[in-house]
This record gives sequence, structure tokens and C-alpha cells, in this order.
Amino acid sequence: MSTNISVDPVDLNTSDTNQMCDVFVYQRAALIIFPIFYCLVFLISLCGNSLVLYVTCQKKQKFNSTSLYLVNLAVSDALFTLALPGRVTYYIRQFDWPFGDLLCRLATMLFFSNTYSGIAFMTCISLDRYLAMVHPHRLQYLRSVKVVRGVCCLVWLLVSLETAPLLFRTMLHDHRGRRTCMEYFTFEGSRSTPYLLLLACTVSFCLPLLVIIVCYTRINLKLSRTAKQNPLTGRSGRSRRANNIILLILLTFVLCFSPYHLNIMQFMLRKMLGQPKCDEMRAFKVSLQVTVSMMNLNCCLDPVIYFFAIKTYKQRVMSLFKGYLSTPAPFSKTATVNNSSIICLHGYASCHCNGECVQLLCTVLS
Repeated sequence: MSTNISVDPVDLNTSDTNQMCDVFVYQRAALIIFPIFYCLVFLISLCGNSLVLYVTCQKKQKFNSTSLYLVNLAVSDALFTLALPGRVTYYIRQFDWPFGDLLCRLATMLFFSNTYSGIAFMTCISLDRYLAMVHPHRLQYLRSVKVVRGVCCLVWLLVSLETAPLLFRTMLHDHRGRRTCMEYFTFEGSRSTPYLLLLACTVSFCLPLLVIIVCYTRINLKLSRTAKQNPLTGRSGRSRRANNIILLILLTFVLCFSPYHLNIMQFMLRKMLGQPKCDEMRAFKVSLQVTVSMMNLNCCLDPVIYFFAIKTYKQRVMSLFKGYLSTPAPFSKTATVNNSSIICLHGYASCHCNGECVQLLCTVLS
């Protein structure tokens, strides 16, 4: 998994004509659309991922392999959510970053850390479900809590090592009186940049997508064979839940991550053939901002995966909301006692002061 770069088509080594190309030509639209979008993403992600962490951590429970991966995914999304107010301000000020270079570097690091830790944990969940469903009696040590914790630590270590260099170089660039943050021209342009980005997209996106598709296909084939042999087992809740997890991950992957990476790959291929014109660069800039927004949407969809993946979490969330929505009935117990007393009194009258009935009456009334 390699760190990718959010690409702005302005290259410092281009011709004088292209250096004069202003790619920020849709400031008025961005002033309205992107702040509203990122505000909604911030609120949904904050509520969704906070609920995941709250419900998961409020009671001590034994984590299994899937829940451990999903909790780490929620932590990654929660950290990224902290950087969203800065992006909202950035778009409101028309691509002008007011918080200084250090916070711009931190926001950039959180952005890439969330993107590629999310891809890594989704891939791990798919492999975990594959081992559980297709090879239930083989390689089960890979699903042990000890091994899964080690895998999670390894993912965080690799992501940190790959994104840490972003903290040691400026992410700001002066552009026509504004200080842009996390744009392509903050990186040194070179002829090797398209090749590096294509390699990064292949390792960071194409390979994980291939793994998830293979896992989903193998699980479906296994469930189909099981359903033919034993229809009751094939329709079991565990089988449906395993299939739904992979399907939700695949849909999230395709919806959020595919547009961004495919957009970069096609533009890098075109750039390898020749320097894009100004109109092409502006069109790519617009498409890049849209695809980046779609990729940031993953922090809102990940709690949905958790809701359908972990049965106990779903039950706790439902009971939590039922507890808040249901109205208390302080007199229900009294009404029950009174009803019991009436029944007992009726029985007491009919049994002519039977000692057993008197004893029951005193027990209820007490």
C-alpha cells in the first residue's frame, strides 16, 4: 500500500502558457456546494463513528476478528472527521487556508491516512470473512485475536510511515493572493510523477479491489453450493450476514474510492503522452474535487457496514434508541399489583378464607 497524492493539474515544470492557466475557475459553485457537503459529512460521520465507539466500548466484550477490524476502521474515520472543519473553512474562503502550514500538513496526513487505512481494513475484513466462510477449518489462527491485533498494528505502522513524510514538507502554495492547501503544485513537479502515481494507484487501489472481488466471488460460490446441499444452512442468518458484509464493502469501495483513483490514472496516462491543455487541466481539477468528495464519503458509510456486520452491535443500537424513544410508565408496576390484588381478592372470596389464598394476597400486597 503506497501513499497517493491528491492531484491538481498545475505543474511547475510546464510551459509559460500553462503556468498562466488558472484552474480555480468555479469558486462561486465551490463556495456553496462543498461547504454544505462537508458539513453534512462531518455531522453524519461524527454521529455514526462516535456511536460505534460508544456502543462498542461502554461494555467490556470479547472482540472477534471482524469487530476488531471494524473498530479500527471507525477510529480512522473519527480521526479524519476532526480535519473536516478545516476543509469547510478552506472552501468558504475560496481555496484560501487560514490556519498555517502545520495544520495544513496535519490535515493532509489525516486525509491520506484515513483513505489508505480504510482501504487496508476493508481488505482485511474481506479476507477474514473469506477464511471464515470458505476455509472454516483451515488457517483459523489467522483469525485469532492476537494475530488480528498484530495485523491492525502493522496497518497503522505502514500507513504512518507512508504519510509521515508529509509532515516534513510544506503543503501551502501561494496562488494569486491565496494560500492553497493540499494541492498538486505544492509538490515538486518531475517527469517521474505520472509513473509514481500510476504505481501508487495500482498498489493502493487496484490490488485491494481485486482481493475484495475474489473474496466476494468465492464466498458466493460457497454459499450457492451449500444452499444446494442443505437449503436450511444456505439460508442461515450467519451466511446472509457474511455475504452482506462483503457486498457492502464492495459497494463502498466502488462508490467512494473508484472514481478518484480511476480519474487520476486516466489523467496520468494522458499526461505521459503529452502536456494537457488548459481546458483539460481545468476539467480535471473540477472532476478531481468531485471524486475527492465522493472518497471522503466513506467515513459516513463505514458505520453502516458495522451495523449490518456485528449482530450484537445492531441489537445494542436498537435497544439504545428504543430506550430513548419509549416513554416511561411509572404506574405500570402499581397497576399490575392492583390487578393481581383484585384477582387474589376474588379468589380469596371464592375460597372462603383459605390459608393459601390469604398468604398469596399478603405477598402481592406487600
